[in-house]
Amino acid sequence: MKILYAIQGTGNGHISRARDIVPVLKKNHEVDLLISGTQAEVEFPFPVKYSFKGLGFIFGVHGGIDLVETYKKNYIGVLLSEINSLPVQDYDLVINDFEPVSAWACYLKNVKCISISHQAAVLNKKSPQPKDVDMIGKAILKNYAPSDAKYGFHFRAYDQHIFTPVIRSQVREQPVENKGHYTVYLPSYDDHRILKMLKLCGDVRWQVFSKHNRHTIDAGNIVIQPISNEAFIQSMASAEGVICGAGFEAPAEALFMKKKLLVIPMKGQYEQQCNAAALKEMGVPVIRSFKPVYAGKIIEWIEKGKVVEVDYPDITEVIINQIIGWHSETAEPKTLLEEKEYTVKKFRNLLLRKIVAQF
Repeated sequence: MKILYAIQGTGNGHISRARDIVPVLKKNHEVDLLISGTQAEVEFPFPVKYSFKGLGFIFGVHGGIDLVETYKKNYIGVLLSEINSLPVQDYDLVINDFEPVSAWACYLKNVKCISISHQAAVLNKKSPQPKDVDMIGKAILKNYAPSDAKYGFHFRAYDQHIFTPVIRSQVREQPVENKGHYTVYLPSYDDHRILKMLKLCGDVRWQVFSKHNRHTIDAGNIVIQPISNEAFIQSMASAEGVICGAGFEAPAEALFMKKKLLVIPMKGQYEQQCNAAALKEMGVPVIRSFKPVYAGKIIEWIEKGKVVEVDYPDITEVIINQIIGWHSETAEPKTLLEEKEYTVKKFRNLLLRKIVAQF
């Protein structure tokens, strides 16, 4: 089959997962790759046919999304141009990892699109949900990258079409030990706040990875360094424990490496609130923010925290081939497809109607 594999590039997790999925797809199929967004620090070692601006979110420095910067860096007109120009009708199958350009191109041109992502698992009714459901956040998540069929990865296999995480080979092959330090990755907080908070949390050694600094800061028992994929994996693999946001890949990798884990979900980020609910259910400590009032919780975790046991087998190839097999016999003939050219106004109205319909 001729497959378009479209990947969200605004976070490290999607790229990391794709590094292991692409070789599986290329074994038996002709594959073109699409990436939209440019915030990932993980290297992608495959040729990309389509590179788009897409629709992304910008990390802030106070524990959440920077809505002003997100608004400034997203242009609906550019997004519509990318959607209208993408020839999704030329492919037998479009596989989407929470990537909006290909998803909306398929939706508007009546081309079948299947989602293989963590977000697909989060939206499943059987997955854990936070006590206070953010209906607007849930509606945005549901309509960000629409698809015809959804297959997800989560911390546990909560349903038939939910699978355990894809742990990249680079992590699986990394030697694991305990050198006594703690690894920290909180990209939605600035270095000053992280430094101020960690000084309240005892004399243990901290290795902090920052999106906001290009130079290493040595503050005694606290070292802050620019984010580097290789250095981060090595630090996590040799740590006593890990503090990070309630994303998906970093917590999953820490659990796989049998590290103590504590997470802080980003403010206003519905997906992370769902992840936090799932991790809390598993026994992972969750704190609401990185403020001094929670220093005692972190100290308690350092002194008494335990490793949460998980089983994440290496079955990526089996899962991907199974999903493709389910859809290879049901591809719609392209002669039946109707292409549509959408304007900014029409697209905005359509997206608004879809979101409002969730309430």
